Amino acid sequence: MNNKISILKAFRTFVVAWFIIFEGVHGDFNYQDALTKSLIFLEAQRSGKLPPKHRPSWRGDSALQDGKSANVDLVGGYYDAGDNVKYGLPMAFTVTTLAWAAIAYHSQLQSAGELENVRSAIKWGTDYFLKASVKRNCLYVQVGDPVKDHECWTRPENMKTPRTVLMIDQKNPGTEIAAETSAAMAAASIVFRGTDRSYSRKLLNKAKQLFQFGKTHKGTYDGECPFYCSFSGYHDELLWAATWLYRATKRPTYLEFITEEATTATVAEFSWDLKYAGAQILLSKFYFEGEKDLANFKQQADGFICSNHPQSPHHQVHMSPGGLIHLRDGANSQYVTGAAFLFSAYSDYLAMYKQTVSCGDKKFNSADLMDFAKQQMDYLLGKNPRGKSYMVGFGNKPPTQAHHRGASVPQMSPNKLVDCSMSFVNWYNTEKPNSNELTGAIVGGPDKNDNFEDRRSSSSMTEPTTYTNSLAVGVLAKLTKHHSSS
Repeated sequence: MNNKISILKAFRTFVVAWFIIFEGVHGDFNYQDALTKSLIFLEAQRSGKLPPKHRPSWRGDSALQDGKSANVDLVGGYYDAGDNVKYGLPMAFTVTTLAWAAIAYHSQLQSAGELENVRSAIKWGTDYFLKASVKRNCLYVQVGDPVKDHECWTRPENMKTPRTVLMIDQKNPGTEIAAETSAAMAAASIVFRGTDRSYSRKLLNKAKQLFQFGKTHKGTYDGECPFYCSFSGYHDELLWAATWLYRATKRPTYLEFITEEATTATVAEFSWDLKYAGAQILLSKFYFEGEKDLANFKQQADGFICSNHPQSPHHQVHMSPGGLIHLRDGANSQYVTGAAFLFSAYSDYLAMYKQTVSCGDKKFNSADLMDFAKQQMDYLLGKNPRGKSYMVGFGNKPPTQAHHRGASVPQMSPNKLVDCSMSFVNWYNTEKPNSNELTGAIVGGPDKNDNFEDRRSSSSMTEPTTYTNSLAVGVLAKLTKHHSSS
């Protein structure tokens, strides 16, 4: 009898292993599950007073006095990654790209039952930005002291580190952050136009003000350095904001800025720091619709595709042996989801207007672009040389030691004082899995040779970010509609 049970168990193990390998190599994934979990991760990043039925259950209220030192209410918003600081630039980019996903994949998100969750995720950000921009020609851009924060490994619910407030104004400009926040508000105004017209108008008015502020008082803000230095300057954010404002308003003044004043460039990257490619792909839609003055933006959008597609004669971006885009170590997966999202969005436009992309003597159509977007997302979900998922709580052998304070530190009373000197000993430098599952987090991912180490201390590989996930939402929604496994 025992032998029969052992044989049965062995057979079941073999079947499960075979299924995992087969699915990872040949089949599609449960994209709907991946989509749902991606949004759960964004909820885990929320700061402030959490709503009822909040996911995940191990998170609690945090940073309820934010802004008090500056006599302003800055409660809310998002923590960007595995720490407890609120940075304005990546937070705004997270919201802009989530809003783009909600606009481009409205029906797919609705079919998947996730549209309301995406809207809630956007509104959690825009409500915060309305507070942060309450004074004209002034924007609060950071809450928390990154240096002090990095000296204590504790949950946001228990942190006692300084909640320093940084701001930009006419004397201390920060065009990148003003313009990116403008883009977020303009894109979000489109999302809420059909459900809450007054809120949509409020967002659009604020977007116009912030764009004007950023354009009039030009300057790079380096207060978030060395954590979020804008290496690319502010011209990409101004183009990006003007593009979203034109999309939201159709006002000629924004088109004039785009065609006559804005700076543009052909790039191979789309990220929180570099927005040119996103703007170019959005503007290509208007070019296809007859705005012939935007031809150069269409050419530059094609340049982004040609630089990234491995079959292009103009291919520039390094690909790992397993086929993953690799731009640089440190949250590399953000460039993967960024490229996948732009390939997906551009493939929609190519299909809609019966267009192709020419890279030398090679032509790519809509299906070619989507195939590449799917291949990049499939790699992250488990179709890779290691047969490993890079999304926490999803698929085969997912990461268990995400570099994340809230996930790795056990739940405790909000009144409990944490000894910062011992916090790293107790919770950071251990080889144990995280106490709380950071469901849906896409971690930094493998290196350029497909190597990966699931260790909390290997932050370049195991730290997640909000913008990595926000860029994944639209692609996953599209894949949910067309490719989901049963």
